[in-house]
This record gives sequence, C-alpha cells and structure tokens, in this order.
Amino acid sequence: MKIGIIGLQGAVSEHLEATKRAMQKLGIESEVVWVDSPEQLERVDGIIIPGGESTTIGKLMLRTGLFERVKQLAAGGTPILGTCAGLIVLAKRGDEQVMRTEQPLLGLMDISVIRNAFGRQRESFEVDLEIPALGERFYSAVFIRAPAVEEVWGDAQILAKFQGKIVAVQQGKLLAVAFHPELTPDTRLHEYFLQMCQR
Repeated sequence: MKIGIIGLQGAVSEHLEATKRAMQKLGIESEVVWVDSPEQLERVDGIIIPGGESTTIGKLMLRTGLFERVKQLAAGGTPILGTCAGLIVLAKRGDEQVMRTEQPLLGLMDISVIRNAFGRQRESFEVDLEIPALGERFYSAVFIRAPAVEEVWGDAQILAKFQGKIVAVQQGKLLAVAFHPELTPDTRLHEYFLQMCQR
C-alpha cells in the first residue's frame, strides 16, 4: 500500500509518522510519501490533505497541478482523508470567509463549511469525542482554529458532533474531520482511513 500526504504546507511530518504507526498496528506493508508534485501521486492507494492554512494549501495545489490530479484520482475512487484545513478544501461550499479569501475548493464532498468555527488559535482545545465508527472508547481530538461542517446533503454522513457542530463526516471513500488526528498517540482514525484504502 502507498499513501501520499500533500506536503505543501501544514502538519505534514506529523501525518507521516501517525500513518506509519497506524500501518504498524494493522500489520500493513506499505510506504508513506511526502507529495509536492502530481507525479508523486502515481499508484497511490490513498491521499491525506493535512491541516494548515486552507487558502495557502488550496492555492499551492492549483499552482503545482496537484488540484486537478487529486480531483481525477477522487473521481476514480482513490480514498482521501482531509483534516482541519483539508476538510475545508474537500468541501463543495464555504462560508463568507472562504469566498472572501478566494479559497480554492475541490468540491468533492456534499458539505458546506465554516472556517474558524471554534475561534482563533489561542482558543485551541482538546476534547473527548464520541465517534461510533472508531469504537466505543472516546477519541481525544485536538482542535486548532478548527472549521466545522454547517450542512451535509446527498451521500455525506455525519460521524461526530461537538457542541452541536458537525466535526467529522464521511462520503463513500472521502473522510473529513475538523480536528488534528496526527497530534495524538491514538491512531484509530488513521487506521480507519487505511482500512478504507484496502477495500
């Protein structure tokens, strides 16, 4: 198995390590690659779009040609995990802040998003979430300038909420969360994504 992590900006190295730990736990023979050009996405079984600054990530994806390549791969059924900023990039619709910054959106998931739904950087927090898809044990989620999903439609399904806001969604082989799973020792979310990549 080969997983590509979009490495243009954001928490890339943390995702690399978390993905490797999840692979070890699942006993999967695989490689994780830091991706900054479309050619590096050849023969990947899954793609991760990390947290960071969503406008920067989206614009750099356009400039490098990764934007169209990721859309092509998604259309062909390649699983994608988007975390925090990655959730915004996967969405079909954004709020006024998204439109004002001319945020490029891949438009892959039937969701509308709110940027900075939980406040600014200094209002970051960690909380125990119920995510039934990951099992009965609470999942410790780190929120940093986190977005939230305002609305889902079509095939998008809600996986978790916090304070009435949607913070995790899945649509077929697309998975998006508002928090940073790479910043905790719990690898269950990465394991869940890797199992999607095996199907």
